[in-house]
Amino acid sequence: MPLILASTSRYRRELLERLRLPFHVARPETDETALPGEAAAALAQRLARAKAAAVAVRQPESWVIGSDQAAELEDGRILGKPGTRDAAIAQLRGMSGRAVHFRTAVCLLRGDRRLEALDTTTVRFRALSGEEIERYVDAEQPLDCAGSFKSEGLGIALFDAIEPRDPTALVGLPLIALAGMLRQAGFALP
Repeated sequence: MPLILASTSRYRRELLERLRLPFHVARPETDETALPGEAAAALAQRLARAKAAAVAVRQPESWVIGSDQAAELEDGRILGKPGTRDAAIAQLRGMSGRAVHFRTAVCLLRGDRRLEALDTTTVRFRALSGEEIERYVDAEQPLDCAGSFKSEGLGIALFDAIEPRDPTALVGLPLIALAGMLRQAGFALP
């Protein structure tokens, strides 16, 4: 069965490759702006659905995977991708010594059949000095990552703890949930 990842994220592509299923990648062309007052979980779920739907309309015979992630501070503020060194440093300063919740949604869509999941991963940051933050940002350049770190790389050194249900969700695609959804859709997985 044709499978399409509605994302140009190399992180999501690399994660999906672990399942050893053939797939194509398509750009979803989705506006990722949060709605006024939208909670992180609702934002991630809405965008995962929208990305899958945007590609499914062009490829109606394919199963399409949409996924999105929103990082949320304890006070409910949503953190996006920093884009610049200064913004990454500011995000990490704001997360120092605090817990951040990463809401990662995935949607598998074909026609009127839709399977969805939402994962929450809590990352507890240790108290970080300004020098540590700057060294980290300069070393890893996490400018395209919500929360300004790469847990699969050097970013792991910034944490006191990670409380995951699915360790791949923090990178951007919850493979445990997705594998179950793909099996429900008829894909052959172990």
